[in-house]
Amino acid sequence: MNSVRAWLFDYGRSFHPAGLAVALVFFTWTMSPSLLPRAWYLQGVATGIGVATGYTIGCLIAGVLRRCGIAPSWSLRTRRLGWWGLAGAAVIVVPTFLILGSWWQQIIRDLVGVPRAERSFYVLVLLIALVVALVLVAAGRGLRAGTDRLARYTGRVVPVPVARLSAVVLAVVLAVLVVNGAVYRGLISVAERSAESADRSTADGVVAPSLPERSGSPTSNEGWESLGREGRTFVAGGPTSAEIESVTGMPARTPIRVYAGRESADTVEGVAERVVAELERTSAFDRKTLAVVTTTGRGWVNGNVAGAFEYINGGDSAIAAMQYSFLPSALSFIADRDTPQQAGQALFEAVHRAWSARPQEQRPKLVVFGESLGSYGGQAAFASGSDIVARTDGALLVGTPNFAQPWGRITENRDPGSFERLPVVDEGRNIRFASRPDDVDLPEPWEFPRVVFWQHASDPITWWSFDLLLHEPDWLREPLGPDVDPGMRWIPFVTFWQVTLDMIFSADVPDGFGHSFGPEAADLWVDILAPEVWGEGTTVRVRNALAGIAAED
Repeated sequence: MNSVRAWLFDYGRSFHPAGLAVALVFFTWTMSPSLLPRAWYLQGVATGIGVATGYTIGCLIAGVLRRCGIAPSWSLRTRRLGWWGLAGAAVIVVPTFLILGSWWQQIIRDLVGVPRAERSFYVLVLLIALVVALVLVAAGRGLRAGTDRLARYTGRVVPVPVARLSAVVLAVVLAVLVVNGAVYRGLISVAERSAESADRSTADGVVAPSLPERSGSPTSNEGWESLGREGRTFVAGGPTSAEIESVTGMPARTPIRVYAGRESADTVEGVAERVVAELERTSAFDRKTLAVVTTTGRGWVNGNVAGAFEYINGGDSAIAAMQYSFLPSALSFIADRDTPQQAGQALFEAVHRAWSARPQEQRPKLVVFGESLGSYGGQAAFASGSDIVARTDGALLVGTPNFAQPWGRITENRDPGSFERLPVVDEGRNIRFASRPDDVDLPEPWEFPRVVFWQHASDPITWWSFDLLLHEPDWLREPLGPDVDPGMRWIPFVTFWQVTLDMIFSADVPDGFGHSFGPEAADLWVDILAPEVWGEGTTVRVRNALAGIAAED
């Protein structure tokens, strides 16, 4: 027992007081609100990372000061008073900010309309944070010990400063290579399991279509089993002609939905050509409007956006989509950003070639839409915002990730005085941004073709960036969006990790917040397509139909 007590005492003394003081400051910062409510265990992880970051910064500052000759020789009494003062501050600050943190989280939950959580769980935040912080500090110490050992070895043949710098560089390179290798192997393993189990399964209630207007039907060239889980859900879903007629009160046709799975060809270009063949088979080029969709991850299409598109067109429409990966969106977001772009460009170009080959007066309107990675991948077919306007008859790009182009350039070059969260571009002549449908209502005329970037101020997918580590973004410097907690502030390092963890459950919030986009797609499609015979009441009925609400007489 004495030996354990002695080890704990020595281990505690190994921590630098300057590092602990800064770590305590970071602890308070990590409790501050961010974009979305966080589960208590994610808060614990965020706090642990923040505490470890603060400790590292504090130690670095102390080390730099020592190198500069600033190293006061404190008396034993002064050091004891300092330690007692730090301990006393921790005893007051830690429980106070645990309480404040749980309270701030309740405010965010009320703001986005999710049930309040049990605040007592926040006691566990401290435990998780300590474990995470200690693990990270131990890893940092191990890395430092390795570099010191390597520096001593190489210092025998080169000057000591050069040896230390070389050791640090080599250690970082080796760490990156090891992590990248481990991540890559892990992703491949996940992809294989996903392909074997999730992709081959079918969601409850989804059955193969019998209509020839759908891929996977008996007359289709694409077998039902080849479509993948999300593809099967897509072609089996959507409103029927009868449902469209009952909602809009106007004659309707059966909407066309074509799709090809990743296994249908060896390359994404080959899959895209199979989609075009399905368009030809279903006479999709004879419809009023044709939409090209880049899917997310394993092939998901937002049912609200697709269904709203079909209602607005009275079913005289076709939607073309394809699966390009077996990776879930979260893993594609981290490890495979090339394939979504390749797929988005391949599908649009293949459809555009077939569309362009028809006489101009016989072509349907050609529009594009996509959400998240789908928006990112779909934009790869275009060099700029003006290119989208020139080559399409409209676009609805939803929940675009921060690294997407040309979204990034469009946002950066917004009109002076407009906000980053809702940019105004060229006075809104063709391209407009919206968090809510009425955001597209600008004073200047809106010309055709119309392009809408639909994004929420509280969506971490849109605002996550490595720049958050050390740079305050405009969207936090400017007046915050109505769906963001007014208490959110940018804090170096801390905000980055908060927004990173916000992404995990960013879609598990009500529509209109975070990364959840719902029936309001109907309003935006009406704005983009401007149907000739349409009224606000019809939009409301479409919105209600998408939400599963019974229409009123």
